[in-house]
Amino acid sequence: MKFFSSQGFWEQTGLSLIRIIVGVFMVYHGWEVFIDDKMLGYQQWLTDLKFPSPAFMAYLGKGSEFVGGVLLTLGFLTRLSVIPLIITMAVICFGIGHGKIFMDDQHPFLFILLFLVFFFYGPGWLSVDKIIFKRREPRLVVSP
Repeated sequence: MKFFSSQGFWEQTGLSLIRIIVGVFMVYHGWEVFIDDKMLGYQQWLTDLKFPSPAFMAYLGKGSEFVGGVLLTLGFLTRLSVIPLIITMAVICFGIGHGKIFMDDQHPFLFILLFLVFFFYGPGWLSVDKIIFKRREPRLVVSP
């Protein structure tokens, strides 16, 4: 039975659907870049944490979430788009947070892990990258 085997099933479609959902989450979080009250709150928070250039950092972080989320949702320049997202989530997890990946900082750390999956395996078949670059997607399982 394939369910209990080490072979993947529905791997490229499943990867594509997960990428799209994660991308939509990032767009949702990044949308705050357009809400002045939220951005002022983030700037004040980063000021209190003694971050350099808190206004710039707030807009850079939320902007990367929004733009990276759009690119990730579309599967366009996927490997390139996850790099700033990984950096943003790492700053949230380890710079703003305390690196408590089993407690308080789980969500940004889990985003980092998901972004690493898309970096190493690509966007899946349902993506702009697949259409433009016409590359063959790697299999998610390693043959014995």
